[in-house]
Amino acid sequence: MSGGHVIHSARLVDGGTIVDDGWVRFEGDRVAAVGTGGGWREAGADADADSSTDAAGAWLTPGFIDIHVHGGGGASFDDGGEAIARALDLNRRHGTTRTVISLVTAPVEDLAERLREVARLTAVDPRILGSHLEGPFLDVGHKGAHDPSLLRPPTPADVGLLLDAADGTLRQITIAPELPGAMDAVRAFSAAGVAVAVGHTDADYDQTLAAFDAGASILTHAFNAMPGLHHRAPGPVAAAARTPGVTLEIVNDGVHVHPEMVRIAFASAPGRLALVTDAMAAAGAADGDYLLGSLEVEVRDGVARLAGGGSIAGSTLTLDDALRRAVLDVGIPVDDAVRALTETPAAAIGRGSDLGRLQPGYAADAVLLDADFRVRQVWSAGTPVLP
Repeated sequence: MSGGHVIHSARLVDGGTIVDDGWVRFEGDRVAAVGTGGGWREAGADADADSSTDAAGAWLTPGFIDIHVHGGGGASFDDGGEAIARALDLNRRHGTTRTVISLVTAPVEDLAERLREVARLTAVDPRILGSHLEGPFLDVGHKGAHDPSLLRPPTPADVGLLLDAADGTLRQITIAPELPGAMDAVRAFSAAGVAVAVGHTDADYDQTLAAFDAGASILTHAFNAMPGLHHRAPGPVAAAARTPGVTLEIVNDGVHVHPEMVRIAFASAPGRLALVTDAMAAAGAADGDYLLGSLEVEVRDGVARLAGGGSIAGSTLTLDDALRRAVLDVGIPVDDAVRALTETPAAAIGRGSDLGRLQPGYAADAVLLDADFRVRQVWSAGTPVLP
Protein backbone atom coordinates (compact mmCIF):
# COMPACT_ATOMS: atom_id res chain seq x y z
CA MET A 1 0.00 0.00 0.00
CA SER A 2 1.48 3.36 -1.02
CA GLY A 3 1.24 6.64 0.87
CA GLY A 4 0.21 5.28 4.24
CA HIS A 5 -3.18 4.51 5.75
CA VAL A 6 -5.01 5.56 8.93
CA ILE A 7 -7.65 3.57 10.80
CA HIS A 8 -9.46 5.98 13.09
CA SER A 9 -12.40 6.28 15.50
CA ALA A 10 -11.75 2.76 16.84
CA ARG A 11 -11.96 1.04 20.19
CA LEU A 12 -8.28 0.24 20.18
CA VAL A 13 -7.25 -2.86 22.16
CA ASP A 14 -3.50 -3.13 22.56
CA GLY A 15 -1.01 -4.13 25.22
CA GLY A 16 -3.66 -5.02 27.78
CA THR A 17 -5.52 -1.69 27.52
CA ILE A 18 -8.61 -0.38 25.72
CA VAL A 19 -8.60 3.16 24.29
CA ASP A 20 -11.76 4.72 22.86
CA ASP A 21 -11.54 6.92 19.75
CA GLY A 22 -8.12 5.55 18.96
CA TRP A 23 -6.27 5.61 15.66
CA VAL A 24 -3.33 3.85 14.03
CA ARG A 25 -1.31 4.99 11.04
CA PHE A 26 0.49 2.54 8.76
CA GLU A 27 3.42 3.39 6.49
CA GLY A 28 4.15 0.45 4.24
CA ASP A 29 4.34 -2.70 6.36
CA ARG A 30 4.97 -0.93 9.69
CA VAL A 31 2.98 1.06 12.24
CA ALA A 32 4.11 4.70 11.97
CA ALA A 33 2.02 6.37 14.69
CA VAL A 34 -0.86 5.86 17.11
CA GLY A 35 -3.05 8.28 19.00
CA THR A 36 -6.54 9.29 20.07
CA GLY A 37 -9.17 11.75 18.94
CA GLY A 38 -8.73 13.85 15.81
CA GLY A 39 -4.96 13.84 15.82
CA TRP A 40 -4.93 11.37 12.97
CA ARG A 41 -5.74 14.22 10.56
CA GLU A 42 -2.47 15.90 11.43
CA ALA A 43 -0.53 12.63 11.23
CA GLY A 44 -0.03 13.01 7.50
CA ALA A 45 -2.98 11.22 5.90
CA ASP A 46 -5.69 12.81 3.82
CA ALA A 47 -9.23 12.25 5.03
CA ASP A 48 -10.42 10.43 1.94
CA ALA A 49 -11.60 6.88 1.43
CA ASP A 50 -8.32 5.74 -0.15
CA SER A 51 -6.11 6.72 2.76
CA SER A 52 -8.27 6.23 5.84
CA THR A 53 -10.75 3.80 7.34
CA ASP A 54 -13.45 5.05 9.70
CA ALA A 55 -13.84 2.28 12.27
CA ALA A 56 -17.00 3.94 13.62
CA GLY A 57 -16.38 2.64 17.13
CA ALA A 58 -15.55 -0.94 16.15
CA TRP A 59 -12.88 -2.97 17.95
CA LEU A 60 -9.37 -2.66 16.49
CA THR A 61 -6.73 -5.16 17.63
CA PRO A 62 -3.27 -6.23 16.51
CA GLY A 63 -3.23 -9.06 14.00
CA PHE A 64 -3.75 -12.47 15.57
CA ILE A 65 -0.77 -14.83 15.90
CA ASP A 66 -1.33 -18.59 15.92
CA ILE A 67 1.67 -20.54 17.22
CA HIS A 68 -0.07 -23.94 16.99
CA VAL A 69 -2.12 -24.70 13.86
CA HIS A 70 -1.94 -27.51 11.29
CA GLY A 71 -4.03 -26.21 8.39
CA GLY A 72 -7.43 -24.98 7.26
CA GLY A 73 -9.59 -24.41 4.20
CA GLY A 74 -9.36 -28.11 3.36
CA ALA A 75 -5.54 -28.06 3.29
CA SER A 76 -2.90 -29.45 5.64
CA PHE A 77 0.46 -27.82 6.33
CA ASP A 78 2.11 -31.24 6.03
CA ASP A 79 1.33 -31.30 2.30
CA GLY A 80 3.76 -28.63 1.10
CA GLY A 81 3.77 -25.11 -0.29
CA GLU A 82 0.47 -24.96 -2.17
CA ALA A 83 -1.44 -26.46 0.78
CA ILE A 84 0.30 -24.11 3.21
CA ALA A 85 -0.70 -21.08 1.13
CA ARG A 86 -4.31 -22.24 0.93
CA ALA A 87 -4.57 -22.79 4.68
CA LEU A 88 -2.89 -19.46 5.43
CA ASP A 89 -5.39 -17.66 3.21
CA LEU A 90 -8.30 -19.16 5.15
CA ASN A 91 -6.87 -18.30 8.53
CA ARG A 92 -5.88 -14.78 7.49
CA ARG A 93 -9.48 -14.01 6.53
CA HIS A 94 -10.30 -14.82 10.16
CA GLY A 95 -7.72 -12.41 11.54
CA THR A 96 -4.58 -14.57 11.80
CA THR A 97 -1.87 -12.48 10.17
CA ARG A 98 1.18 -14.46 11.34
CA THR A 99 1.43 -18.22 11.71
CA VAL A 100 3.82 -20.85 13.01
CA ILE A 101 3.47 -23.86 10.70
CA SER A 102 2.74 -26.87 12.93
CA LEU A 103 3.76 -30.28 11.61
CA VAL A 104 2.45 -33.57 12.98
CA THR A 105 4.45 -36.69 13.75
CA ALA A 106 6.22 -38.33 10.82
CA PRO A 107 9.55 -40.12 10.32
CA VAL A 108 12.37 -37.80 11.35
CA GLU A 109 13.83 -37.72 7.84
CA ASP A 110 10.42 -36.65 6.43
CA LEU A 111 10.10 -33.97 9.09
CA ALA A 112 13.54 -32.66 8.16
CA GLU A 113 12.45 -32.24 4.54
CA ARG A 114 9.25 -30.45 5.64
CA LEU A 115 11.34 -28.14 7.82
CA ARG A 116 13.49 -27.29 4.80
CA GLU A 117 10.35 -26.42 2.82
CA VAL A 118 9.01 -24.21 5.59
CA ALA A 119 12.41 -22.52 5.90
CA ARG A 120 12.26 -21.66 2.19
CA LEU A 121 8.74 -20.27 2.55
CA THR A 122 9.62 -18.32 5.69
CA ALA A 123 12.24 -16.41 3.71
CA VAL A 124 9.67 -15.14 1.17
CA ASP A 125 6.28 -15.06 2.95
CA PRO A 126 6.03 -12.70 5.95
CA ARG A 127 2.90 -14.50 7.17
CA ILE A 128 5.04 -17.53 8.07
CA LEU A 129 7.04 -17.31 11.30
CA GLY A 130 8.68 -20.73 11.03
CA SER A 131 7.86 -24.26 12.14
CA HIS A 132 6.47 -26.06 15.17
CA LEU A 133 7.23 -29.77 15.46
CA GLU A 134 4.46 -31.50 17.39
CA GLY A 135 6.16 -34.88 17.49
CA PRO A 136 7.68 -37.39 17.21
CA PHE A 137 9.15 -37.07 20.73
CA LEU A 138 5.83 -37.71 22.50
CA ASP A 139 4.44 -40.19 25.03
CA VAL A 140 2.54 -43.08 23.43
CA GLY A 141 0.05 -43.09 26.30
CA HIS A 142 -0.91 -39.49 25.52
CA LYS A 143 -0.53 -39.72 21.74
CA GLY A 144 -3.78 -37.97 20.81
CA ALA A 145 -3.93 -37.84 17.01
CA HIS A 146 -0.33 -38.96 16.42
CA ASP A 147 0.66 -42.28 14.87
CA PRO A 148 1.96 -44.33 17.83
CA SER A 149 4.26 -46.39 15.58
CA LEU A 150 6.25 -43.24 14.78
CA LEU A 151 6.67 -41.91 18.32
CA ARG A 152 10.19 -42.21 19.74
CA PRO A 153 12.62 -40.77 22.27
CA PRO A 154 14.91 -38.05 20.90
CA THR A 155 18.57 -38.71 20.13
CA PRO A 156 21.41 -36.22 19.64
CA ALA A 157 21.44 -37.19 15.96
CA ASP A 158 17.72 -36.35 15.68
CA VAL A 159 18.26 -32.98 17.32
CA GLY A 160 21.15 -32.11 15.01
CA LEU A 161 19.31 -33.18 11.87
CA LEU A 162 16.17 -31.18 12.68
CA LEU A 163 18.06 -28.03 13.69
CA ASP A 164 20.19 -28.17 10.55
CA ALA A 165 17.15 -28.70 8.32
CA ALA A 166 15.23 -25.79 9.85
CA ASP A 167 18.23 -23.43 9.45
CA GLY A 168 17.08 -21.15 12.26
CA THR A 169 13.35 -21.29 11.48
CA LEU A 170 12.28 -23.93 14.02
CA ARG A 171 10.31 -21.79 16.46
CA GLN A 172 8.79 -24.44 18.72
CA ILE A 173 9.01 -28.16 19.43
CA THR A 174 6.75 -30.23 21.68
CA ILE A 175 8.52 -32.85 23.80
CA ALA A 176 7.43 -35.27 26.52
CA PRO A 177 10.22 -34.61 29.04
CA GLU A 178 10.00 -38.02 30.76
CA LEU A 179 11.25 -39.87 27.66
CA PRO A 180 14.83 -41.19 27.64
CA GLY A 181 17.13 -38.45 26.39
CA ALA A 182 14.36 -35.86 26.45
CA MET A 183 15.90 -33.53 29.01
CA ASP A 184 19.11 -33.36 26.99
CA ALA A 185 16.99 -32.55 23.94
CA VAL A 186 15.15 -29.82 25.86
CA ARG A 187 18.50 -28.22 26.71
CA ALA A 188 19.85 -28.56 23.18
CA PHE A 189 16.81 -27.12 21.42
CA SER A 190 16.50 -24.33 23.98
CA ALA A 191 20.18 -23.44 23.59
CA ALA A 192 19.57 -23.20 19.82
CA GLY A 193 16.84 -20.60 20.37
CA VAL A 194 13.87 -22.93 19.92
CA ALA A 195 10.91 -22.53 22.29
CA VAL A 196 10.53 -25.99 23.82
CA ALA A 197 6.99 -26.98 24.81
CA VAL A 198 5.99 -29.71 27.24
CA GLY A 199 3.13 -31.73 25.81
CA HIS A 200 1.65 -35.12 24.91
CA THR A 201 3.22 -36.23 28.15
CA ASP A 202 2.79 -38.36 31.25
CA ALA A 203 5.10 -36.04 33.22
CA ASP A 204 4.08 -35.24 36.77
CA TYR A 205 4.39 -31.89 38.51
CA ASP A 206 8.06 -32.27 39.47
CA GLN A 207 9.13 -33.63 36.09
CA THR A 208 7.43 -30.71 34.38
CA LEU A 209 9.12 -28.21 36.69
CA ALA A 210 12.45 -29.85 35.86
CA ALA A 211 11.75 -29.39 32.14
CA PHE A 212 11.03 -25.71 32.68
CA ASP A 213 14.23 -25.40 34.71
CA ALA A 214 16.07 -26.98 31.75
CA GLY A 215 14.74 -24.36 29.35
CA ALA A 216 11.21 -25.37 28.26
CA SER A 217 8.90 -22.35 28.13
CA ILE A 218 5.52 -23.43 26.70
CA LEU A 219 2.82 -25.93 27.67
CA THR A 220 1.27 -27.44 24.53
CA HIS A 221 -2.56 -27.21 24.54
CA ALA A 222 -2.86 -27.13 28.34
CA PHE A 223 -5.10 -29.81 29.89
CA ASN A 224 -5.12 -31.92 26.71
CA ALA A 225 -2.87 -35.00 26.28
CA MET A 226 -1.40 -34.75 29.78
CA PRO A 227 -2.32 -35.59 33.39
CA GLY A 228 -5.03 -33.31 34.70
CA LEU A 229 -5.24 -31.11 37.77
CA HIS A 230 -5.64 -33.15 40.94
CA HIS A 231 -5.48 -31.97 44.54
CA ARG A 232 -2.70 -34.44 45.39
CA ALA A 233 -1.08 -34.60 41.95
CA PRO A 234 -1.20 -31.11 40.45
CA GLY A 235 0.46 -32.12 37.18
CA PRO A 236 1.83 -30.11 34.23
CA VAL A 237 -0.81 -27.37 34.19
CA ALA A 238 -0.10 -26.38 37.78
CA ALA A 239 3.65 -26.52 37.13
CA ALA A 240 3.26 -24.17 34.16
CA ALA A 241 0.97 -21.80 36.04
CA ARG A 242 3.45 -21.40 38.90
CA THR A 243 6.52 -20.88 36.69
CA PRO A 244 7.15 -17.28 35.57
CA GLY A 245 7.81 -16.95 31.86
CA VAL A 246 5.99 -20.12 30.83
CA THR A 247 3.20 -19.71 28.26
CA LEU A 248 0.13 -21.95 28.43
CA GLU A 249 -1.58 -22.74 25.14
CA ILE A 250 -5.38 -23.12 25.26
CA VAL A 251 -7.64 -24.49 22.51
CA ASN A 252 -10.83 -22.56 23.31
CA ASP A 253 -13.30 -24.28 20.99
CA GLY A 254 -15.76 -25.51 23.62
CA VAL A 255 -14.62 -29.10 22.97
CA HIS A 256 -11.00 -29.34 24.09
CA VAL A 257 -11.41 -27.48 27.39
CA HIS A 258 -14.50 -26.65 29.46
CA PRO A 259 -15.11 -22.87 29.70
CA GLU A 260 -14.64 -22.95 33.47
CA MET A 261 -11.21 -24.51 33.08
CA VAL A 262 -10.36 -21.79 30.56
CA ARG A 263 -11.35 -19.19 33.14
CA ILE A 264 -9.23 -20.91 35.79
CA ALA A 265 -6.24 -20.94 33.44
CA PHE A 266 -6.53 -17.21 32.71
CA ALA A 267 -6.82 -16.48 36.43
CA SER A 268 -3.89 -18.72 37.34
CA ALA A 269 -1.40 -17.37 34.80
CA PRO A 270 -2.36 -13.77 33.94
CA GLY A 271 -0.69 -12.50 30.80
CA ARG A 272 0.71 -15.96 30.00
CA LEU A 273 -2.18 -17.58 28.11
CA ALA A 274 -1.88 -18.05 24.35
CA LEU A 275 -5.09 -18.90 22.56
CA VAL A 276 -4.25 -21.31 19.73
CA THR A 277 -6.43 -23.21 17.30
CA ASP A 278 -4.59 -26.54 16.85
CA ALA A 279 -6.76 -26.49 13.72
CA MET A 280 -6.52 -29.18 11.07
CA ALA A 281 -7.56 -29.02 7.42
CA ALA A 282 -11.29 -28.91 8.15
CA ALA A 283 -11.15 -25.42 9.71
CA GLY A 284 -13.28 -23.24 7.48
CA ALA A 285 -14.28 -26.28 5.44
CA ALA A 286 -17.13 -28.79 5.40
CA ASP A 287 -17.63 -31.81 7.62
CA GLY A 288 -16.23 -34.97 6.09
CA ASP A 289 -13.29 -37.35 6.11
CA TYR A 290 -9.74 -35.99 6.27
CA LEU A 291 -6.16 -37.06 6.94
CA LEU A 292 -4.05 -35.69 9.78
CA GLY A 293 -0.56 -36.90 9.04
CA SER A 294 -1.06 -40.60 8.35
CA LEU A 295 -4.27 -40.95 10.38
CA GLU A 296 -7.87 -40.85 9.17
CA VAL A 297 -10.05 -38.19 10.79
CA GLU A 298 -13.83 -37.83 10.77
CA VAL A 299 -15.25 -34.32 11.16
CA ARG A 300 -18.87 -34.24 12.28
CA ASP A 301 -20.68 -31.08 13.42
CA GLY A 302 -17.34 -29.28 13.32
CA VAL A 303 -15.63 -31.70 15.76
CA ALA A 304 -12.60 -33.62 14.49
CA ARG A 305 -11.96 -37.12 15.87
CA LEU A 306 -9.82 -40.04 14.79
CA ALA A 307 -11.76 -42.56 12.75
CA GLY A 308 -10.08 -45.25 14.82
CA GLY A 309 -10.56 -44.76 18.55
CA GLY A 310 -12.37 -41.43 18.57
CA SER A 311 -9.62 -39.25 20.08
CA ILE A 312 -9.92 -35.53 19.43
CA ALA A 313 -7.85 -34.82 16.32
CA GLY A 314 -7.13 -31.11 16.42
CA SER A 315 -9.94 -28.62 15.92
CA THR A 316 -11.85 -26.71 13.26
CA LEU A 317 -11.36 -23.49 15.22
CA THR A 318 -10.28 -20.09 13.90
CA LEU A 319 -8.82 -17.45 16.20
CA ASP A 320 -11.70 -15.00 15.78
CA ASP A 321 -14.01 -17.71 17.12
CA ALA A 322 -11.58 -18.38 19.99
CA LEU A 323 -11.77 -14.67 20.86
CA ARG A 324 -15.59 -14.61 20.72
CA ARG A 325 -15.81 -17.65 22.95
CA ALA A 326 -13.31 -16.24 25.43
CA VAL A 327 -15.20 -12.97 25.85
CA LEU A 328 -18.83 -14.00 25.36
CA ASP A 329 -18.86 -17.56 26.78
CA VAL A 330 -16.03 -17.63 29.32
CA GLY A 331 -16.26 -14.01 30.45
CA ILE A 332 -12.61 -13.07 29.91
CA PRO A 333 -12.12 -9.27 29.72
CA VAL A 334 -11.60 -8.12 26.14
CA ASP A 335 -8.12 -6.74 26.77
CA ASP A 336 -6.96 -10.01 28.36
CA ALA A 337 -8.47 -12.14 25.59
CA VAL A 338 -6.90 -10.03 22.83
CA ARG A 339 -3.51 -10.16 24.55
CA ALA A 340 -3.77 -13.98 24.43
CA LEU A 341 -4.09 -13.79 20.62
CA THR A 342 -1.40 -11.21 20.00
CA GLU A 343 1.24 -10.06 22.47
CA THR A 344 1.58 -13.29 24.45
CA PRO A 345 2.07 -15.70 21.52
CA ALA A 346 4.49 -13.26 19.88
CA ALA A 347 6.61 -13.19 23.04
CA ALA A 348 6.41 -16.98 23.43
CA ILE A 349 8.36 -17.49 20.19
CA GLY A 350 10.73 -14.55 20.67
CA ARG A 351 8.95 -12.02 18.43
CA GLY A 352 7.59 -9.71 21.08
CA SER A 353 9.70 -6.79 19.87
CA ASP A 354 8.01 -6.44 16.45
CA LEU A 355 4.75 -8.41 16.49
CA GLY A 356 1.60 -8.48 18.60
CA ARG A 357 1.26 -4.74 19.32
CA LEU A 358 -0.04 -1.68 17.49
CA GLN A 359 2.88 0.55 18.35
CA PRO A 360 5.35 2.48 16.16
CA GLY A 361 7.86 0.15 14.54
CA TYR A 362 5.70 -2.95 14.90
CA ALA A 363 4.26 -4.85 11.94
CA ALA A 364 1.23 -3.22 10.33
CA ASP A 365 -1.04 -6.16 11.16
CA ALA A 366 -4.52 -5.37 12.49
CA VAL A 367 -8.03 -6.77 12.79
CA LEU A 368 -11.25 -4.72 12.83
CA LEU A 369 -14.15 -6.49 14.58
CA ASP A 370 -17.78 -5.59 15.14
CA ALA A 371 -19.48 -5.52 18.54
CA ASP A 372 -19.92 -9.32 18.42
CA PHE A 373 -16.24 -9.85 17.54
CA ARG A 374 -16.88 -10.81 13.94
CA VAL A 375 -14.19 -9.80 11.49
CA ARG A 376 -14.92 -6.73 9.35
CA GLN A 377 -11.43 -6.21 7.91
CA VAL A 378 -7.91 -7.51 8.30
CA TRP A 379 -4.65 -5.74 7.44
CA SER A 380 -1.62 -7.93 6.84
CA ALA A 381 1.72 -6.09 6.56
CA GLY A 382 -0.29 -2.92 5.87
CA THR A 383 -2.43 -4.39 3.10
CA PRO A 384 -6.20 -5.02 3.46
CA VAL A 385 -7.17 -8.67 3.12
CA LEU A 386 -10.96 -8.61 2.66
CA PRO A 387 -12.73 -7.01 -0.33
